[in-house]
Amino acid sequence: MQVTEKFNPAELPRLDMDQLAGASVIEFGTDWCAHCQAAEPLLAAALANYPHPHLRLLKVEDGKGRKLGRSYRVTLWPTLIFLNDGVEVTRLVRPTDIDDIARALALVAPLS
Repeated sequence: MQVTEKFNPAELPRLDMDQLAGASVIEFGTDWCAHCQAAEPLLAAALANYPHPHLRLLKVEDGKGRKLGRSYRVTLWPTLIFLNDGVEVTRLVRPTDIDDIARALALVAPLS
């Protein structure tokens, strides 16, 4: 899976996230956030080492007044929300360890 470089500034409806089929990761943050920039190589490496064909990553720009981030109670960036069929299974806030990301991926997208 290729990780896109930019966070999507479009306001995505929560209902769309709740209806996602399969495994998804929503990454909340901004392009200018130093914590987001530091986590990006970890997330990219974890995803590159995780050959799940149907795993989806959504990079969502977050900030004051952004409804989607508030609906997930995001307060720090980056926050990774791991979903299975639109239901939150786990989350990581400001991840600093590739193994933590890999374990979270395995919860929503088992390889076997």
